Amino acid sequence: MAISLKAAPIAEVITEELRHECSHLAERGIIPNLKVILVGEHPPSVIYTRNKKKFMENIGAKCEIIKLEENISEAEFLSELEMQCNDNEVNGLFVQLPLPNHLSHIDVGQLVSPEKDVDGFHAENLYGILSGDCGSKYLIPCTPRGILTMLDHANVDLSGKNVVVIGRSLIVGKPMALLLTNKNATVTICHSRTKNIKEITSKADVIIVAIGKERYLNRSFLNSNKNQILIDVGINHDTNGKICGDIDYEDVVNECHLITPVPGGVGKMTILSLGQNLIAATKRQCEEK
Repeated sequence: MAISLKAAPIAEVITEELRHECSHLAERGIIPNLKVILVGEHPPSVIYTRNKKKFMENIGAKCEIIKLEENISEAEFLSELEMQCNDNEVNGLFVQLPLPNHLSHIDVGQLVSPEKDVDGFHAENLYGILSGDCGSKYLIPCTPRGILTMLDHANVDLSGKNVVVIGRSLIVGKPMALLLTNKNATVTICHSRTKNIKEITSKADVIIVAIGKERYLNRSFLNSNKNQILIDVGINHDTNGKICGDIDYEDVVNECHLITPVPGGVGKMTILSLGQNLIAATKRQCEEK
């Protein structure tokens, strides 16, 4: 049976580190300050933002959820976003997605200044990944950062490994591929137009699935060696309302070496990474003053 790579023990270590970071900043009169813009009452978004606020306050940071009406005009939304961007008391800022249809065309990742972009989606931060210099002054997208943290804690050496990333979104797939390349892995991105995908995944050492399709990856995608590492980014609800991932956990758990569960895996790491980005952003802003 595969080893379950759970976030809880990793979270315990990182949470304590972040508490220490916040404590040291507090001694200097600095409290990291995160603002979250939430438009409407999309139930998953309400839950996600509430969890993020709870975590930030748990480590000693401040977090305010700015709730805007579902039918807010584009002009009013952009005005609120600009005001928060220009507030010197705000260290980190992001807009909770998805936005309502009439605002969905707005590329909010480019409207938040790169030094406050704790989501890591601004072009300057993505360039940091592209250049391989993301460890110094750039902020890394949260979910890919969390996945690398999990693999590092599991002592997985990515150098020379064949890694398949299923999904090519700007949030996970594309930045994940670049970060893995920076770790000297050989990376293949698969997507809806990929041919012979099972042949590709069968040759992988590590498979990362981020497509939002419940229980998509099953044992037919794997090889017979039972030595592959499976990372499940998906958070879905099946027909019975049960939370499940993009990987059919029960079908593959005896056919691989290491697997992340859903829930209890990558999702929790994303919030931890957000905390790491907030602390990094706060410290850099303090150094620049």
